[in-house]
Amino acid sequence: MMDLAVSRRSISNHAIAAVSLFSAFAILLGGCAQQAIRGGEGTDNPDLDAPALSVKLDREDINYLVADYLGALESSRFWQQEIRKRGDRPLVAIWPIQNATSQHIEDQLLTLLSSIETALVNTGDVRVVARSRQAELAKEVGLQQTSAYDASTAREIGRQLGVKYFFTGKITSVEERLNKLKRVQYSLFLQVIEIETGMIEFQNEVTRSKAIKG
Repeated sequence: MMDLAVSRRSISNHAIAAVSLFSAFAILLGGCAQQAIRGGEGTDNPDLDAPALSVKLDREDINYLVADYLGALESSRFWQQEIRKRGDRPLVAIWPIQNATSQHIEDQLLTLLSSIETALVNTGDVRVVARSRQAELAKEVGLQQTSAYDASTAREIGRQLGVKYFFTGKITSVEERLNKLKRVQYSLFLQVIEIETGMIEFQNEVTRSKAIKG
């Protein structure tokens, strides 16, 4: 009986020790666990998106590039005379933006295209062909719509859709290093091309720089 009691106490002591160790481990994990934070307008962290986390393009950079370009476009003589003054809301389309940087920024380019599309729609001065419809048509007529603008392909797609102007361009970057500092200078170059004549009606370049230490 004595041995049985000792054995039970030993098991109990081991169990208590195991529970205590598990509890301590759980507390330690809890203290080191990742914590998700919600940010943006209407939250406790409205400026969460402001700091740069890398030298890649982020939402703040894209918003700046699109807003700067659109501001120059809307104030241009072309937009004021040929678009706004005429008031016929011509149909326009956006060609895929060419990535001429050394970085993999495909996701950022998709966001950039969507932002340009939204900005043009919201001007109320033009009608914009959905990029999905543009891609579908290119496939239907057997055309390859690459990121590099091709005048003949654009003309064929434009005629099929009734598009008057194409927005096209590329984004480039220049990278520099000095000791532990890395800087990347981005340039977004966009043109507005009239489909039938191939004339460049407007073009502008917007720049943005980012740097990181270490």
